Amino acid sequence: MRNGGSDHSVAKLPRLVRGKGGRSENFGCHPSIEPSEGFPAQQKRMPPKLLQKRVSPKVFTLSTHHPLTDEMVRSYAELAAINHLGGAQLPSKAAVAAITQDLLHLLFPGFYDEDHLEGRELGPAITSLLRSVEKSLTKEIAKSMPAQVVAGETAAGKVQAFLIRLPGVRKILKTDVEAVLAGDPAARNVEEILLAYPGVEAIAVQRMAHELHLLGVSLFPRMMTEWAHSRTGIDIHPGAVIGPSFFIDHGTGVVIGETTEIGQEVRIYHGVTLGARSVTGAQSLRGRKRHPTIEDRVTIYPGATILGGETVVGEGSTIGGGVFLTKSVPPHHLVFAEHATLKIIPKSERPQGSEYTI
Repeated sequence: MRNGGSDHSVAKLPRLVRGKGGRSENFGCHPSIEPSEGFPAQQKRMPPKLLQKRVSPKVFTLSTHHPLTDEMVRSYAELAAINHLGGAQLPSKAAVAAITQDLLHLLFPGFYDEDHLEGRELGPAITSLLRSVEKSLTKEIAKSMPAQVVAGETAAGKVQAFLIRLPGVRKILKTDVEAVLAGDPAARNVEEILLAYPGVEAIAVQRMAHELHLLGVSLFPRMMTEWAHSRTGIDIHPGAVIGPSFFIDHGTGVVIGETTEIGQEVRIYHGVTLGARSVTGAQSLRGRKRHPTIEDRVTIYPGATILGGETVVGEGSTIGGGVFLTKSVPPHHLVFAEHATLKIIPKSERPQGSEYTI
């Protein structure tokens, strides 16, 4: 079983210093290095990781820096809001990806591993992976915690509380897999579902991220679901509440917002958006319910858009493809859009002025 809990440290750029007349006196180098010094003189004082990852003696010397260096450094000083130089360390994207993959190994042993483990080998391998995940996750969550935290709260405590919930997450994920098997005639077996259905992976990551969200962990859960988004094309906020037996068919382009509530045995197709009706005055809307509620046994077909925190789709209803919905739907109703008349004519009879060309 793969051990992905290694330290994914990345060398940080130093704080930029402004000199007299607004001139930048440090060109994005380690604070111990003066701009006028050449590479050999800096080598002993530059941290090994920074030297290895950021500097190549063949292409870079401080005495002959790139013509754009000064302009870029001025930009960092003038547009400091989008820098993070000299501040608290942030979670590493590479570490988040590795930890999330290791968590998937724990949820679905044998499906994310190259090694075949069974019997007496399984216990030691899982123990090793749990310890690795616990260590790496604690380190990254500590970076996510604000400077002022509630007394008694620690990253280690949150990680322990999260790991204890994994068996419960597995129970719910089993119902999600069963929903795919029951609802998709193209699904031949569990192996195909877990290896070839992106919706299951996106849901698995969201369910784990949601538990961290409930524990009050910031930033890290969102990075987890964005990692899954980049892999699957399915964007589910960790704050969304999703019941068991959830099936996302195909999945590309699905968006599920932060305050969405989804009941059990819900099925949605690609291109579905469960979003907010308006984002005007976005900061004033924070913490309020902005996304719809989807009750039990609802089916939503491709391309449907359902918006608004007050919008409720009642139990057992079906929303047709391409519907744009901002009103609630009673239970056991069908919603569909009547399209314009479709015409099929020979190209020789194409109306004059038509610009339809291939």
